Amino acid sequence: MSTLIHQRVAAAREGANPTVICPMPSGWAVLSDSQFLRGYTILLADPVVPDLNALDEAQRKQYLYDMSVIGDALLEVTGAFRINYEILGNFDPALHAHILPRYMSEPELLRKGPAFFYPPEVRNATPFDLERDRELMRQLAEAIRRRLA
Repeated sequence: MSTLIHQRVAAAREGANPTVICPMPSGWAVLSDSQFLRGYTILLADPVVPDLNALDEAQRKQYLYDMSVIGDALLEVTGAFRINYEILGNFDPALHAHILPRYMSEPELLRKGPAFFYPPEVRNATPFDLERDRELMRQLAEAIRRRLA
């Protein structure tokens, strides 16, 4: 099966995915196509598997640890007050985790709920932009690498 996740992982391996922040032991940290929350990151599992349950115990621990490392880096770099972690897999049956920084500047009702409660016009209003996001990606990669060293 070739999902968008499979395509993005293949592009990351080839050095052709512009959203790549850095490789992780369990896959790839990438900025989301939507940056309605600055720093919204996705952890793509590599190799691609259908879901978390397809990993053995050691792989699960690594994947979940890598998620938390990305969260720590987001807290450091973005000034977010909290990180939301979501593994859904409802659309693309390929393991990927949404790691969403949350900000006190968000409207209170939206800040207290899942980020996907934002209306589509808000979620789609700030697409990934390599020129704008390059410095953020550099800072996140540096913070992630420090934690993995």
